Amino acid sequence: MNDLYNEPVPKLIKMANRLLKSPEDYSEALKEGEGEGLKLAVLGSYSIQHLTKVLRLFLDREGVFSEIYEGEYDGIKMDVLDPFSKLYEFNPRFVVILMRHNDFRWESEEDLKEAESFVDSLFSHLSTIKGVTVFISNIALPPERPWGTLEADYIHTRRSLITRFNLDLAKNRPGNARIIDFEYLSSLKGKEKWFDDTAYYLSKQGFSMDQLGTVAGEITRMILPDLGRVRKCLVLDLDNTLWGGIVGEDGPEGINVDPNDPEGEAYRAFQEYVLLLKKRGVLLAVNSKNDEDTAKEPFEKNPGMILKLSDIACFTANWSDKAGNMAYIAKHLNIGMDSLVFFDDSPAEREIIRRFCPEVLIIDVPPDPEDYITALDREDPFEWTGVTREDIIRSDSYIANAKREEMASSFTDYREYLKALEMKGRVVRVSEAEAERFAMLTNKSNQFNLRTQRYSDGEIRKMMDDENIRLLAVSLEDKFTGYGIISCIVLRKGAGMPGCKDSDCFIENWCMSCRVLKRGVENLSFKHIREEAEKMGCSRLVGEFIRTRKNGMVEGLYASLGFSPLETEEPGEGVFYEYDLSKGGDADILITEETDR
Repeated sequence: MNDLYNEPVPKLIKMANRLLKSPEDYSEALKEGEGEGLKLAVLGSYSIQHLTKVLRLFLDREGVFSEIYEGEYDGIKMDVLDPFSKLYEFNPRFVVILMRHNDFRWESEEDLKEAESFVDSLFSHLSTIKGVTVFISNIALPPERPWGTLEADYIHTRRSLITRFNLDLAKNRPGNARIIDFEYLSSLKGKEKWFDDTAYYLSKQGFSMDQLGTVAGEITRMILPDLGRVRKCLVLDLDNTLWGGIVGEDGPEGINVDPNDPEGEAYRAFQEYVLLLKKRGVLLAVNSKNDEDTAKEPFEKNPGMILKLSDIACFTANWSDKAGNMAYIAKHLNIGMDSLVFFDDSPAEREIIRRFCPEVLIIDVPPDPEDYITALDREDPFEWTGVTREDIIRSDSYIANAKREEMASSFTDYREYLKALEMKGRVVRVSEAEAERFAMLTNKSNQFNLRTQRYSDGEIRKMMDDENIRLLAVSLEDKFTGYGIISCIVLRKGAGMPGCKDSDCFIENWCMSCRVLKRGVENLSFKHIREEAEKMGCSRLVGEFIRTRKNGMVEGLYASLGFSPLETEEPGEGVFYEYDLSKGGDADILITEETDR
């Protein structure tokens, strides 16, 4: 997407028009049938036709074919509040709603309440679309100040009322809604560059045409995590990246992280920013050409370091090539190469990773450390659908894994090692408390994922109310870490899938975090799958394995659990298996169950 950001708007529109008129110009991934497709509705209180064209272009460059419903000018009310409008017939997966400050009056508390009530009614009506995710813009504060320097002094001025509206929108949005932060974007680009009154009065453009790429890029970044495009780990170089100087030559005390030196302060500020990423759940790894002991010394001996060894989930320092190290980091953390983001001050090293690890996102690191934060932040590589408790503790769980490995080395019997972990598990039907994490895990998991079905937050909440569906969430903890929810299961009775009867229970989706592989979680999960299927009055389980590039590790799972191959008259996407529930099961489970709910 970076190449599009730097293109002038006239060229973007020209490219977008060509794409719209000439299907043969769609990206290679789409032409080969490998891309993803989605139905997207864009509604605005102002003209949106140029934005929808550019948005389609941005999505295409990400390998996503979009069928876009374009609302009419000022058509939000007409499309959303009318249950018989073409919007509901279109049945989109995503609805984008774009608002502007002059859509509402901002003179009193009553005006604020009226604006909030209108937005609540939009959410209520859109919730009738099964599985929809809503992206709604907040209000970009206009640059004019009718109260002058007093504008920020009183809570009933336009500026204060809009600010409160934006905060309340963040506080009260439903689980299937996310906010397109127009106030941030307009501040980042500059209010005078964001607003174009001439364009608004002439053609009702809600923001400057120069910002089409900014807005299209922001919406694209918000859509991709819902399609399973998630990066999880920041891989860092050390010398002249986390600190100034070369530790092998300058020593651990000689490197520059001096808060009284401008360059040292810049390196410290970058470390502080990286630590904030870690605290929101991003994994940190090191990939450095250094002797390992030497590379670790600054973390242990230099009091100016912000980052500590305990913040690093995988520390790799040697004289091997960094491309090989990158593969080791991905394997060690049980994540895909496409989950990695590489930050290294050396252009030569970045080019090597770009050539030999094409799935890895490479940050173009500027020459001056004072620009490091901006370079990483503007790339915005760690876009997720949300942040849960499990995300926040993820990094600590990987770091605790080193303690597990140390303990494992003292055991010759793997079963005895599992017992020593003192694992405790919980399997519950999904409620409101688990819904957000459940939806996120189904979108993030790629390796242990039998059918790789993606669900929006809205779809999960709809399924929670369906008596023919069971959503099971599996949590785990051991003596080192509380993992939270690490496995998600969707069961559907009489699903109408190939090979299924009305009395069958179809395993529509089963995924699990790779952090807990080989712990017996699948055996605990299968026990509860059988129990829930029996409660639904089913006599047989039917499972399907759909192969992807990443999930080969679970190809034999059903066979290992006692399923038999199932021949179907109607072909499905994958391979089907059946399990007769009357034969029960005696899987070996070394996890103590907790049943507090």
